[in-house]
Amino acid sequence: QVQVVESGGGLVQAGGSLRLSCTASGLTFDDWNMGWFRQAPGKEREGISYITRSGATTFYADSVKGRFTISRDNAAKMVYLQMNSLKPEDTAMYYCAASSRYSGGFWTDGSQYRYWGQGTQVTVSS
Repeated sequence: QVQVVESGGGLVQAGGSLRLSCTASGLTFDDWNMGWFRQAPGKEREGISYITRSGATTFYADSVKGRFTISRDNAAKMVYLQMNSLKPEDTAMYYCAASSRYSGGFWTDGSQYRYWGQGTQVTVSS
């Protein structure tokens, strides 16, 4: 049984940092591309970052580019999202997801991902 579990969310002041972690079990981790998404209340889900199996290629949404960094440790079966210079508009539930194929320009499309975590809440106060 595949499980994807996020952690690391919390309450932080604007300008602060958080690092989200995601672990995936029940699958061969380094066969899977990984993405981070977020959804704020009343808003659509937004793809914010993506990393390929080897970690060689990453993508970012314009809204987080230059502030967030995605990385992975295949030996530990972990993917991370380092979030710096947080803003109140970054407040959302953050989800980690696994995709078995290279999504390229479609990486923000949630249908590209097979497995999803339950999410971790990030709240940024002003």
